[in-house]
Amino acid sequence: MNAEIIAVGSELLLGQITNTNAKFISSQLSELGINVFYHTVVGDNSNRLVEAITVAESRADCIIFSGGLGPTKDDLTKETIARHLNLDLEFDKAALTSIEHFFSKRGRPMTDNNRKQALVLAGSDVLANHHGMAPGMILSKAGRTYILLPGPPKELEPMFQYEAKPKLVALLNAGGVIISHVMRFYGIGEAELEDRVQDILDAQTNPTVAPLASDGEVTLRVTAKAETEVEAQQLIAAKVTEIQAIVGDYQYGIDDDSLASKTVEMLLDNNLTISAAESLTAGLFQSELAEIPGVGGTLIGGVVTYTEDTKVKQLGISKELLDTYGIVSSECASAMASAVRAKFNTNIGIGLTGAAGPTAHDHQPVGTVWIGIAIDDEEPITYLLHLSGMRNTNRLRAVKFTCHYLMQLLGDRGFSKR
Repeated sequence: MNAEIIAVGSELLLGQITNTNAKFISSQLSELGINVFYHTVVGDNSNRLVEAITVAESRADCIIFSGGLGPTKDDLTKETIARHLNLDLEFDKAALTSIEHFFSKRGRPMTDNNRKQALVLAGSDVLANHHGMAPGMILSKAGRTYILLPGPPKELEPMFQYEAKPKLVALLNAGGVIISHVMRFYGIGEAELEDRVQDILDAQTNPTVAPLASDGEVTLRVTAKAETEVEAQQLIAAKVTEIQAIVGDYQYGIDDDSLASKTVEMLLDNNLTISAAESLTAGLFQSELAEIPGVGGTLIGGVVTYTEDTKVKQLGISKELLDTYGIVSSECASAMASAVRAKFNTNIGIGLTGAAGPTAHDHQPVGTVWIGIAIDDEEPITYLLHLSGMRNTNRLRAVKFTCHYLMQLLGDRGFSKR
């Protein structure tokens, strides 16, 4: 099956919002082995939308629409598709009841244009919207599949994942299953990882193996097709074992894991507490950890010591040390890690300092980062990074490397890792 994604909304063309929906849908379709050769964006204009649909029908088996299902006059996706396919629109009772309940619960009057959101294409399978009002639809006609999804990502993503995707699987595999398993790696570049597993990539059939890089991380998505889920999982397990034999040392997690979530998991499993002193990251390390549920059992506190003066006053680092070695130095990172560990009485202290950019800092070039890690009463260990990228990219990568190095250190010291 080949698919095309048509995003509807003049705000996309004006650059007022980013089309993250297309990225999400494409990644989901790749798990199913569905090719996406075109992304199309069209404004809130019925004639131009018909033109886009006609072109898409000439080159795709499945056309997925995002946006244009709302209550306003410029929400015209389903009306345009109904005219194009010569279909009626009819009210979906469940959707209408849900919309009426929304307004009743809030004590607000429901205007007639909100009823419009409950209209669906006659004969379509309705996709329930559990995070908004307008339902989605999936319809097969004349050998093509049309899927209509709402525009807001918080509505579109769960609707596609839990409502549309299972129906697509049924269409593709006639009752079989398609299962994906994501392997997550850090500390190895995309090119090197691909080079190491090139024989596997060249020989792939079922399961398929697809590499993807993002924000300094690399993933391999292993996807299997089979008659049953057990058979698919067995195919995946064999391929994963083959990959791990080559690059398993760099794998830190699977599926929805993140470096932050695995770090918190490891700290909690081993009853370890952590604190951090951050300069260039300005609290980003603590913020990334704080997104993980349960982090309160390990993250005790921290400080942002962005300037030399705050490093001296908040952490008690000697001015002589900073004058001698500089702020962007191994010695400063080490002192920050030790000082914050002592200040908050934690098992682990983290010190982050460097030149995020766009200009050099403390006579050090952009991208120079020092990470200090102090574990109990041991001498702190420091790591030097030479990053290349935009300012905030460097800050995020510094945080990810900190998680990566910390998990390695803890593993080397015999602490358990799931």
